Amino acid sequence: MDFTLSTRQGRIGTVVEVAGDLDMSTTPELRDQLRQLVENGVQTVVVDLTGVGFMDSSGLGALVVAYKDLRERGGSLALAGVDRSVRTVFSITSVDRVIDLFDTVDDAEMAARAVS
Repeated sequence: MDFTLSTRQGRIGTVVEVAGDLDMSTTPELRDQLRQLVENGVQTVVVDLTGVGFMDSSGLGALVVAYKDLRERGGSLALAGVDRSVRTVFSITSVDRVIDLFDTVDDAEMAARAVS
């Protein structure tokens, strides 16, 4: 599967939709997109991983950096549509205790709205 990345305005914040493998060859594109959103002042980001079937440590690292960058600026990052194998990566590293994982983008947006 080819890697694709797109952003759209969600109900609350920006939704980044990712499809394909998130590995060391594709992660720089995601990292750059997330960095640009943070630098442009976006406060709430939901990364939709519905189309991601594989993620390595570089993808995990990019998401953790974005989470920290957003938190430092009073923002938030949530992950949605996390596949079972990708969820295992978050669980093994305990990142799922820090970054909120949701079944759907709608669930993530509702949680973000409740916090706002």
